[in-house]
Amino acid sequence: MKKTVLFFCLVMVASSLVHAQRKSKKNPPDNAAIAYLDRSFDTYDRLQKQIWSHPELGFLETLSSAAHQQHLRENGFAVEAGVAGMPTAYVATYGKGAPVIGILAEFDALPGLSQDTVPYRKPLTEGGNGHACGHNVFGAGSIAGAIAVKQWLDANHREGTIRVFGTPAEEGGGGKVYMVREGLFEGTDIVLDWHPGTGNAVSTGTGTAIRMTDYTFRGVAAHAAGSPDKGRSALDGVEAFNYMVNLLREHVPVSSRIHYVIVNGGEAPNVVPDYARASYYIRSPQRETLEKLTEWIGQAAEGAAKGTQTAVSHEIIAGFYELLGNRRLQELVQQKLELTGGVIYDEREQAFAREIVKGLNLSDTILAGAARVQPLREPSAQGGGSTDVGDVSWNVPTVSFNTAVFIPGSAGHSWQNAAAAGTTIGTKGLINAAKVFALTAIDLYSNPQIIQEARQEFEKKRGADFQYVPLLGNRQPALDYRVKK
Repeated sequence: MKKTVLFFCLVMVASSLVHAQRKSKKNPPDNAAIAYLDRSFDTYDRLQKQIWSHPELGFLETLSSAAHQQHLRENGFAVEAGVAGMPTAYVATYGKGAPVIGILAEFDALPGLSQDTVPYRKPLTEGGNGHACGHNVFGAGSIAGAIAVKQWLDANHREGTIRVFGTPAEEGGGGKVYMVREGLFEGTDIVLDWHPGTGNAVSTGTGTAIRMTDYTFRGVAAHAAGSPDKGRSALDGVEAFNYMVNLLREHVPVSSRIHYVIVNGGEAPNVVPDYARASYYIRSPQRETLEKLTEWIGQAAEGAAKGTQTAVSHEIIAGFYELLGNRRLQELVQQKLELTGGVIYDEREQAFAREIVKGLNLSDTILAGAARVQPLREPSAQGGGSTDVGDVSWNVPTVSFNTAVFIPGSAGHSWQNAAAAGTTIGTKGLINAAKVFALTAIDLYSNPQIIQEARQEFEKKRGADFQYVPLLGNRQPALDYRVKK
């Protein structure tokens, strides 16, 4: 009982702070963008739930991408679909002239994380897909923000271009990398990005560069009991390879990450497998370290093949740069995030959230974090996750932030996230993100000096000799990487 009373007190305090914060700050002279978003909650609640209800994996997001494109066309955007060799990728443009502000939109789901909008584990489809990373909300929030900017441009008769980049397969496929490689971001002055989170904060870490590589071993099939001496096990090759990689973990930088699964290890125990495949993710906060790790792991694969008298080949599935931060843009977005405020739960949402944290064995006082905006952190070269936004950030000044779509305390890529993302909690988070997009873009259109300052910082950090070379090489999009083989 005491915890419940304390929680409600914290929420009321947070609500009062946010309300006071909103009243104390001045909106832009014409708030047509914010007015549009304030009256469009139901529109984007329906859109995000439509996509949530049909979770589609990377490069297979036919319905999700079509829903994005239809809504953008209905709101006056010109849409170019199927760009950069990816059927579900698109670029939607409104306005004319400079500056050109880009907004990233994602919409792919994750395998095996199907979940109903209830605070306990309940897959809608056993083993099915689910939006456990919240990309149903991500894309809808980006579209909402872009259309809000359009409202402001029209109401103020301003010149400027707003552009939405519909980017498929962020979860391993790296759709943005192909779009960067094809030059689709050329001519864009600033790129704005967000991601659903458990709180409200501007992203200041670099994340990790990543290379995703499949290693395929081929041997000689034989009867495992009758003539094992005639066989050479491809699975032995994979197991020897994995063992060597596990040994080298002691000697890699602590910020690096190496993880793998055996995708195919044979069909029957009484047959020496002539084919086996392991899928590896290799990560580091620095691309230079990543290159050395990849080379070392490749040598381990060759050694394993020699030791088991098998053959090995590898295929780069995807590769992303680490993020290049831009402090000038981070400071700008922090201002707009503080103006917008956090997510305030109503009574029904509070009950849902309390059940989630109860299942996580956490105190429900943690829920007050959804209503807070975290202070701007110092930049850091931290490890952890990877994103294809990294490649964008090394080609155009880019800034990213989070809003509280998920319940505080929830883990990434969890059923709890999939449950929350499909509710009005997710919609509140996306509307807040859209407001941050709109307010940030308004400042950029109104004060081009900010763009110039961000560009100067960007050029200095990249260095005069920087040349963009994709980590996935010249391969074509792996359109079937989520198709079971």
